[in-house]
Amino acid sequence: MRLLFTTAPLSGHLFPMVPLAWAARAAGHEVLVATTRNFAPTVLATGLPAVSWGPDADFVGMVADEPPIEADNVPQRRYAHGKAFGRIARRALPGAQRVIAAWKPDVMVCERAEFAGPVVAAANDVPYAVFHWGVPALEEYREAAAGELTDVPGFSALPAPIETINPWPVGMRLPYAATHQGLRSIAYNGEGALPDWLLQPARRPRVCVTFGTLLPRVAALGLHSVVAPTLARLAGLGVELCLAVDNDVLAQWPELTESATVAGRMPLGQVLPTCDLIVNHGGQGTVLTALAAGCPQLVLPHMDDQFDNAAAVVKAGAGMSLSLDEFIPAVVGERCETLLGDPGFGRVAADVATEIEAHPSPVEIVDLLAKLAA
Repeated sequence: MRLLFTTAPLSGHLFPMVPLAWAARAAGHEVLVATTRNFAPTVLATGLPAVSWGPDADFVGMVADEPPIEADNVPQRRYAHGKAFGRIARRALPGAQRVIAAWKPDVMVCERAEFAGPVVAAANDVPYAVFHWGVPALEEYREAAAGELTDVPGFSALPAPIETINPWPVGMRLPYAATHQGLRSIAYNGEGALPDWLLQPARRPRVCVTFGTLLPRVAALGLHSVVAPTLARLAGLGVELCLAVDNDVLAQWPELTESATVAGRMPLGQVLPTCDLIVNHGGQGTVLTALAAGCPQLVLPHMDDQFDNAAAVVKAGAGMSLSLDEFIPAVVGERCETLLGDPGFGRVAADVATEIEAHPSPVEIVDLLAKLAA
């Protein structure tokens, strides 16, 4: 079987699919990942073969060029992001058609914000499945992306997939996603090496703080003014504070290291099982990695799916959440004290981890994809 994965040029969209692509290769199938030219090196770093089917695309730059949007206007911000993904797809369509014609995949897996793949899959009668990250339906993405594609010859609407693969626990999904095909969430951490200190037991409660790979680069969200004081407040709780952040962000933001016990790129899949709490932004990969590790979390959502992801964590009882206007050091510190002092959050997180472990493995999903291709 020839299996083509497609992704927008964002690590948080690619990384959740990597274990599934690895499983397909291990099962003897041919695998290829299609993306934009500037993102191909990130794909190659995962050990997967990549093809550039679209020109360079800077999602952050595209969003920055849009008129300012109020931070609490979530639907409008989602729509603006959907427009950016639609423009990326439009520019990729000619190259996508050439790749499909030359490589002739049997089946495709397209992460939900990559829209060139579904269009060319339908045009060439190739079955495709959607890899579904995040809790919300994100209809704003599809509506906005379709608007960017309306004058493409032959385009009428975004085609429906033959399957939707969803790694979220069923009990934490919204009703529309109840029948999605489950997949065991397995963390892929990029190039984060296992640090020596992780091999030793923590002497104090260990708290991990991360805002993902995208948020530290979106200046409009105002993180720069609040993160460093928040870290100082958390350090005052007497915890071992681990700051998981890309090294290039640290180089531009050195004050972040002043309060952290350790800081830099970290493999969260190995770090979080040793942690008593994680403070995070609500991104798909981080939240699910924490849940799979049975680690309680304080979620500080800022954009798109993160608000619904945070609400799902709170509803399940696996953590707490703060709104944008509550994101101040004193309040974050108080919530962390509550989470560290109440073992009930850890018990719920452990139950969710058990549910995640019961989902079909990537190997089983590869078998399903082979049947869909047939």
